[in-house]
Amino acid sequence: MNTQVLSQSFTQKLRACYALTKPRVVSLIVFTAVIGMLLATPGVVPIQILVAGTAGIALVAGAAAAINCLVEQKIDAVMQRTRWRPLPRGELTVQQTLAFTATIGGLGLWLLYRFANPLTMWLSVATFIGYAVLYTLVLKPATPQNIVIGGASGAMPPVLGWAAVTGEVSTEAMLLFLIIFAWTPPHFWSLALYRTEDYARAGVPMLPVTHGKLYTRLQVLLYTLILVAVSLLPYVVRMSGWLYLGAAIALGGVFVAYALRIYFAYSDFVAQKTFRYSIAYLAALFAALLVDHYL
Repeated sequence: MNTQVLSQSFTQKLRACYALTKPRVVSLIVFTAVIGMLLATPGVVPIQILVAGTAGIALVAGAAAAINCLVEQKIDAVMQRTRWRPLPRGELTVQQTLAFTATIGGLGLWLLYRFANPLTMWLSVATFIGYAVLYTLVLKPATPQNIVIGGASGAMPPVLGWAAVTGEVSTEAMLLFLIIFAWTPPHFWSLALYRTEDYARAGVPMLPVTHGKLYTRLQVLLYTLILVAVSLLPYVVRMSGWLYLGAAIALGGVFVAYALRIYFAYSDFVAQKTFRYSIAYLAALFAALLVDHYL
């Protein structure tokens, strides 16, 4: 009986640790990182780099997410969409979280150093610091532009993937960075619009809390237009062909339509649909890049 109880407790701890890594967010990070790897070469990515690079980036991203959960556990406890997380529910202690973070983060960096290259490891360290420290500790509680500035960390995965294969950061890699960087504000502000009361209750200065919903709706529209323009750059520099251009225009047109509805006919339902579409948009855009690359 005691063995069964211990086994159940251990399993619950593992599930709690897994939840700390924000697996849905990390899955998108890993997806764009792998696309970066595949786009970096006209041939086949060495299996060692593909496997170790993917695992390393995923582990470091998970560690950064865990630190974010640790720092924001009091905020998460008062927000409806995050109160279920392990730390507000008391499923993990601070010590357990730190030990878990150090383990997976350290393992991820070692994999990148040993099987990819030192540049990828150091870029991952910088990304970790940018998200877990600069964004979480400094920017998020201090400025409504937290998403814009902190978006640089979230835009790094394809650059990490590219560097893992080539050992350098090229213009093409930076274009992938720019796409995600421009995508981040309309993505997160769509969420913030229908979660404004949540952020206000938690004391987080998100844009709709500090500047109102109308101003935020305008920013969503403007950044969506910027995103669509930036998404055309891979075609402009001949990184991609007509297939990607058509996909970028079609996907961007739908995003702009959502942004126009947010600005001119706002409802929480529209904001929720825009947020969900933004995730599908990014995945489809990068998938189109990949298909175009191999055709």
